[in-house]
Amino acid sequence: MIPKITSRRLLFLLHVWLSYLFYNPADSGAVQLSASNVDSILASNELVFINFYADWCRFSNMLAPIFDEAADKVTAEFTTPGRVVMGKVDCDKEGSLASRFHITKYPTLKLFQNGQPAKREYRGQRSVEAFVSFVKKQLEDPTKEFASLKDLEKLDDKKRMLIGYFDRRDNPDFNTFRRVATNLKDDCQFHVGFGFSHEAINSVIKAASEQMHPPGQSIVVFRPDKATSNEHDETFMGDLKSYDELNIWAAEKCVPMVREITFENAEELTEEGLPFLILFHKADDTESIKKYKDVINKELLEEKHSVNFLTADGGRFSHPLHHLGMSQNDLPLIAIDSFRHMYLFPKFEDMEIPGRLRQFLLDLYSGKLHREFHYGPDTPTENTVNLIEGSVDKKPTNPPESTFKKLAPSKNRYTLLRDEL
Repeated sequence: MIPKITSRRLLFLLHVWLSYLFYNPADSGAVQLSASNVDSILASNELVFINFYADWCRFSNMLAPIFDEAADKVTAEFTTPGRVVMGKVDCDKEGSLASRFHITKYPTLKLFQNGQPAKREYRGQRSVEAFVSFVKKQLEDPTKEFASLKDLEKLDDKKRMLIGYFDRRDNPDFNTFRRVATNLKDDCQFHVGFGFSHEAINSVIKAASEQMHPPGQSIVVFRPDKATSNEHDETFMGDLKSYDELNIWAAEKCVPMVREITFENAEELTEEGLPFLILFHKADDTESIKKYKDVINKELLEEKHSVNFLTADGGRFSHPLHHLGMSQNDLPLIAIDSFRHMYLFPKFEDMEIPGRLRQFLLDLYSGKLHREFHYGPDTPTENTVNLIEGSVDKKPTNPPESTFKKLAPSKNRYTLLRDEL
């Protein structure tokens, strides 16, 4: 059935169309992308910023002239080929691209760096100035140069980082390192030094690799967050001229099995759709984090596609603690947030009992935790350990509703497919 178009809506659409023609002459604005050219543009440009839109969506129509004007300004400022392209996709005409990039609302703004989609959609201010500023920020060199090897001693030992040593800035190996840094700057710090003697460098990274690097060979070293993990330094032994090889290795190192949840990345983590297993800890408690990470890496590696393993500062995330009936005085503690309910692991110290934390996860998967929520604890057998109450004399559990699902992006932020029609 064809929707009724009121005279008011007709005038609005006419205004948008005239504005679009004024701001978007045929030879300007964002580049129109299609299935025939999108892959070549993604592959040949360091940064591609795409507006996925639908002509029938009023929010898309409002954004179109703004995005096109920003594209003109970006094109005028960054004239070097291969740096940046602002593009747009008509999702009604290019349905395959909409499906490929998981577009569920219009307009959606996605950033691609070196052909790879960024983890977060653009959700900032929708103005010409904001778009231009955002693109400039993304094109900044994410590497930080150090002047002395002693500077490395001052780096934050709570951060994961890659450290590169190159003989000169125009070394192609450094360009590969810089490109990888643009993809992973939210997950790792990237530090770089030029012109150091290999004798001095080898003395610094001796523990990282038994292989000494000859003069003239670039070096990239991964340094873990030593304050909160028991991992060791590791040197990249592959081909530094291969972007794909370095990027894969760096991603494995920079994105750890256990991540810290913050208010800045909570939306991104909730979008992954996996339940959270969270260690809540005091801000200065690094030992409990190390123990938690050791158990996860030792016993639960195969669960990484089924659950997000996280740590959270209990001071910053006091609201979930309150819902669990806990406070700062009860830290450290472990809980599952299934995005329906939150379930408390009975005793932090029991985490180190082999298989105990795994069983807690299995009880989530099997529905036992939820079943006990509704009907009370299962009757224990010789082979069953109740992980909620820990005794035979039990009462029905009463886990609170999820609090982290409230940090997920609103599903009503923009037009949802064709719902406004």
